[in-house]
Amino acid sequence: MTRKSKRGALVALSVGLLTGAALLLLGAMRDNVVFFRTPTELMTGKVASGTHVRIGGLVEKGSIDRRPDGLEVMFRVTDGNRTLPVRYTGILPDLFREEQGVVAEGSLDEKVFNATTVLAKHDENYMPREAAAALDAYRSKGP
Repeated sequence: MTRKSKRGALVALSVGLLTGAALLLLGAMRDNVVFFRTPTELMTGKVASGTHVRIGGLVEKGSIDRRPDGLEVMFRVTDGNRTLPVRYTGILPDLFREEQGVVAEGSLDEKVFNATTVLAKHDENYMPREAAAALDAYRSKGP
């Protein structure tokens, strides 16, 4: 083999290895990606039951129901169009309260969202534009 053909084989091998590594990385990331959805999308069946997702919206006024054990909480999240009941077991963030933005991560089961993580939001700066617009419309018309 000439020096030029050795260099070409080395470049081809390097490109192949980098492509393989990139494909493995993307495959692993695909399993860990969690998509953000609204209560309307979940309630209308656009997301399969049992799929791990994040939902966002406002905690509906008067919907927080704390169980006697102090850890299990039921509440409803709304995006202005639909309301979704959420069940969570654990300690809630300090900013969690009625009519406040919330992001919950978990899965939908029989029209109840079973949250594994609840994050309270102090504003909608980090929310997708569509969700923030729906919440603004909900706040302007009132519950």
